[in-house]
Amino acid sequence: MTPLAQIATAITPSRLPAELYVLPVGESDYLVYAPLLRAALIANAALVRFLRELQTGEATVDDEPEIADFLRQCGILDGDEESAPERSPSGPPRPTIATLLLTNACNLRCRYCYAAAGEKPPEFMSQETARRAIDFVARNAAEAGLQKFELDFHGAGEPTVHWKLLQEAHGYARAVARSRGLELRSSLTTNGVLPPGKRAWIVTHLNSANVSFDGLPEVQDANRPFPSGRGSSDFVLATLRHFDRFGFQYSIRMTVTAESAPRLPQSVAFLCRRFRPRAIQVEPLYRMGRGRDAVNSETEVFIEAYRAARRTSHKAARLLRFSGARFPTVTQRFCGAANDNFCVSPRGNVSACHEVADERQPWAERFFYGRPSAEASGFAFDEPVYTALRAHTVQHLDHCGGCFAKWSCAGDCHHKALHWDAAEFAGAGRCDVIRALTKDQILEKIAASGGVFWKGTASRPAIAARCPSVNPCCDGRNEFERRPRPAQRGHG
Repeated sequence: MTPLAQIATAITPSRLPAELYVLPVGESDYLVYAPLLRAALIANAALVRFLRELQTGEATVDDEPEIADFLRQCGILDGDEESAPERSPSGPPRPTIATLLLTNACNLRCRYCYAAAGEKPPEFMSQETARRAIDFVARNAAEAGLQKFELDFHGAGEPTVHWKLLQEAHGYARAVARSRGLELRSSLTTNGVLPPGKRAWIVTHLNSANVSFDGLPEVQDANRPFPSGRGSSDFVLATLRHFDRFGFQYSIRMTVTAESAPRLPQSVAFLCRRFRPRAIQVEPLYRMGRGRDAVNSETEVFIEAYRAARRTSHKAARLLRFSGARFPTVTQRFCGAANDNFCVSPRGNVSACHEVADERQPWAERFFYGRPSAEASGFAFDEPVYTALRAHTVQHLDHCGGCFAKWSCAGDCHHKALHWDAAEFAGAGRCDVIRALTKDQILEKIAASGGVFWKGTASRPAIAARCPSVNPCCDGRNEFERRPRPAQRGHG
């Protein structure tokens, strides 16, 4: 990958983008990409040479006027002014979305669980903690003049294990919404091991769910067993069938190990044939928690398996996601961790990341930025911590500086980067995966636009890294694309 430097405007009145990348495609062609202008084209060696000569002043647009006109048509030459997307929030955090990390207890023992759920003494959120969080975000939404607030049930374990509080918290949030004239949006991240009664309640009360499921039953059973060793696939398949029967919106989140990667195409084809998820998010295993000693799966094998999975059907190509590759999104933040994400731990403290749910785990001091206030309601926030989190945007990450994918990847997951190298992250296997799959996405856009160039629009909404309905969290609970969702079911 070769970044082209900023053109010397004193030499020529024409202007190339400050961030322009040239990537090889095959043996003789090149991909020319200007991320902040949302423009890309396929070029031969002669065109790339002309661009370089424009850059250095060895050529002017008058030397090749037809080529210059073509570059203007593509949006590469004399395009709009480049500007970094979004701004960091200011002032004390005022979230309007609460993620309740209800418990660290779990009914499964997934062999790669990042939280090693079930190994520590169980902790359960109190009713007081849940209500305090709900009151806080609802008040913030009302004061901001918004029409809704959101409630997400998550956990370092399985949130439905703390079923009584989940139901009570939802009912309380619904009552608060009514009293304030607001709409409530609610979602659940779950392993899908649910008895019939819980399935029925979910489809009549919540707006959506994200289900962790690894595809083929034999892959699921090997990776996500009960503590007894029994496989869990039958239970999750029954949950997915129930969701489909009632038209309930859900996504599937798959973890791919080094061992299961070759079977990813079959797993995706299995899900696409039998079920109707709104998205299937696929992530290579994260080597932390129980997966810390696993074989690395962030490899070329994963890349090729992902590509093969997308080719299994049009449905697969449409549904498949990977959190680090989300072109043509342009953003400075990978997720809400840099934008006041409000995740409340079982103990009642506030973390910017659902993966950091335990105040005693590594890097907790970098993510926990709030606690219940001494007052009867609200939270007290640590300004140095949330200020540092807000500053974790891609333009401040040295290792991302020369990467063509940086404005869509946005530096990838902060928490996982710390596990790679807390001192100075310099890239990892995920970076290779992200670059390969992002390049695929750019080429697909060009192909769909006629095969020569692609030009997006600056008005296309960038990722709203604060809002779970469009947030590309690597746990898969949220999609980066804006999708309409139905009004609150049941008595909402």
